[in-house]
Amino acid sequence: MKLGVFLPTFLFPGAGREHAGELRAFARKAEELGFDSLWVTDHIVTAHQFYAVSWLDSLMTLSHVAAITENVRLGTSVIILPVRLPVVLAKEIATLQHLSDGRYIFGIGTGWYGPEFESAGVHKSERGVRTDEVLEIANRLLRGPDVTYDGQYYALNDVTVEPITDAPPVWVAGGRQLVHAASPEKSAMHPRVLHRIARSDGWIARPTCPPDLIATDLAEIQAARAETGRGDTRFTMAHENFVYIVDRGSQEEIVRQQQEAYVRLTGNARPWDYIEAVYLNGTIDRIQAMVEARRQVGIEYMMLHTLTADVRQLELIAEHIVRPFGR
Repeated sequence: MKLGVFLPTFLFPGAGREHAGELRAFARKAEELGFDSLWVTDHIVTAHQFYAVSWLDSLMTLSHVAAITENVRLGTSVIILPVRLPVVLAKEIATLQHLSDGRYIFGIGTGWYGPEFESAGVHKSERGVRTDEVLEIANRLLRGPDVTYDGQYYALNDVTVEPITDAPPVWVAGGRQLVHAASPEKSAMHPRVLHRIARSDGWIARPTCPPDLIATDLAEIQAARAETGRGDTRFTMAHENFVYIVDRGSQEEIVRQQQEAYVRLTGNARPWDYIEAVYLNGTIDRIQAMVEARRQVGIEYMMLHTLTADVRQLELIAEHIVRPFGR
């Protein structure tokens, strides 16, 4: 299994100038410790439904850390395509690929937060078609010049975006999840999402998707890829999740510290028993068992949120997850 880590792009209330330095130190330390990749969350507007924080811009942050790292890969999990202009997005990705020497992983999704769509001048009901159109246009622009396109929402006539570099691999997020009363999405693999995943280079299982549902989704994805003739091509099964490791104290004290860390980042929209069921938590032995359960059902790449900019969490993840499970 390969392991990546999310950059601390979250902005806690009152975050000051020191945050930028913490983020850079975090990126350098992650590369030093052998993490395969650095990832960012993407939210244009503040989305307090499931977060007590706001977020830095995703692609600008990756460009920033590309300048201070050498080999670690850089990914979005996930960039919200329906709220992006495809030509502008292609230009940003082409620039990032050029400046980072081709290290970007184009992790994409449809998004879920209603006000985010409206603030960008689109409607949530349009997100599926817009996602497909933005993805197709961006990929075509990244692969060559003189692109013409006539879609439902976007049209281009003989457009070229430079620099033309190696197009990044596309990993598509989506699928089932363990549903809570506050969940904005149903637990389903939508046919349009399945079609999108089957034609991509990888799949990102939801953080709220436990191993049994990952296995169900993966079986459908493999069947769909076989139908499209892509069953034998390279494909990455990835999974995003959250973790906060506490390496000393009683089980009660470990859980108490983890609960505080989760509430500080994610707020109180979902109870601890739900957090406990879907995210990596508890003792180190329990966290390792949860990672192994995901590896057993086919996950070969995990990207972990740390809940903090403290590099001590990076060191604990490297010791207790990267070293036992990484390759």
